[in-house]
Amino acid sequence: MTIQFNPADLLAILPELVLLGATCAILLIDLFLKPSQRDITHWLSIAAIAVTSFLVWRGAPEVAQGVSAFNGMFKHDGISVVLKQFVLLTTGLSLFYARNYMRERSLLFGEFYLLILFATIGMMLLVSAGSLVTAYLGLELLALSSYALVALNRQSAISAEAAIKYFVLGALASGLLLYGMSMIYGTTGTLDLAAISAQVNQVEHRGWLAIGLVFIVSGVAFKLGAAPFHMWLPDVYHGAPTAIAVFIGSAAKVAAFGLLYRLLEGGLGPMSEHWTPMLALLSVLSLAVGNLFAIAQSNLKRMLAYSTISHIGFMLLGFVGGSPAGYSAAMFYIISYTMTATVAFGIIALLARAGFECEEIDDFKGLNQRSPWYAAIMGISMFSLAGVPPLFGFFAKLLVLKSAIDAGFLWLAIVAIIFAIIGIYYYLRVVKVMYFDAAADDAAVPLPADLPLRWVISLNGLALVVLGLAWGPLFDWCNRAFGV
Repeated sequence: MTIQFNPADLLAILPELVLLGATCAILLIDLFLKPSQRDITHWLSIAAIAVTSFLVWRGAPEVAQGVSAFNGMFKHDGISVVLKQFVLLTTGLSLFYARNYMRERSLLFGEFYLLILFATIGMMLLVSAGSLVTAYLGLELLALSSYALVALNRQSAISAEAAIKYFVLGALASGLLLYGMSMIYGTTGTLDLAAISAQVNQVEHRGWLAIGLVFIVSGVAFKLGAAPFHMWLPDVYHGAPTAIAVFIGSAAKVAAFGLLYRLLEGGLGPMSEHWTPMLALLSVLSLAVGNLFAIAQSNLKRMLAYSTISHIGFMLLGFVGGSPAGYSAAMFYIISYTMTATVAFGIIALLARAGFECEEIDDFKGLNQRSPWYAAIMGISMFSLAGVPPLFGFFAKLLVLKSAIDAGFLWLAIVAIIFAIIGIYYYLRVVKVMYFDAAADDAAVPLPADLPLRWVISLNGLALVVLGLAWGPLFDWCNRAFGV
């Protein structure tokens, strides 16, 4: 295939180019800043994300049918617009929640912001991938940045251990994914996902495609944190600085959803009869492992890690039907989860201080007595994760369950409901200790946060209520992205 450069292609990738240019500029500026001037790097990073989000939004009305650039390697369509907006939103929230936390631990390096921004570029490439090459490049840019972020606290043995586990298992998953891609390429003779989809039914030896599919699903399942490829997730969430866990547990999950959709539906859609049972199995395992293991956790970050596994299982319900309506429900669900997870991790980061991580469930005892507003925000996030009406998480669960039932997977929906009921226990346990347990005599009083952080955490929490009461417009946006 001859690759021809068209200057018009640059318009499709303009947000990524602007963010890349801004990241390089921030790198140079940060070299001349003193540690006491790190707020300049912070606000420049926030500004870069805001400008990029504006450019993505400006491009949205022009891509109703989707635009392919660079010979189909890059796609700019309704799906990528929605996913990029929430990648950028959750990244911005992560930066707000991270600043005080990282500063108190002397971890507010310029490299922190640069790694976050490079990871964001990788995520934006992922959700716009029209080729196996684009998908893999975006994935590795995200992965390498994430490994470095987890290891950012060089003085912490727990962080170092988590980073090593993350790197080793991540490299294994990348190898599986790359091997699967090579088998798909060797069988079809093309790297373009649309061309792969067109040629799947014309391939004589589909067995090789099926083997490649197994490797691809396994690799993506690792990136999502789906069971049984979840081993890294609790250790990384626990070992990483909480400010980093906010980012890994939110924006990266939106990008992983985009990767799963682009590879399976965009490239291997005609093989849905093969990957649908695989995703159904992953969904059941994730729901079981996530909810059952979360019950036994006393560390809140580990509990939220296992909770993430169960939520990935719920999200996969939308994929088992292999229909646009199901994908739309799955997108709505992953957005709901990431918006809620940022609140939960944000509260942990906000309450923590140097020498006190506030990551044990018992650390939240009597929080309502010490800070009623923070307790209310944390309670909203727990109820939303549990799927209690009328919060955001309830309608997200309802929509993916409906999509599974409509696709003929009633048994899977029943299994999901059973495990969702089990999961309510460990969320309510956090609410119980905040409101009904007495605080220890030496319990720390939450430090006063700066005004921007108080506003951001409050709006983030209240958004879960607003989007629960008025979820229709966001769901319609997801439906339009998939042409439903």
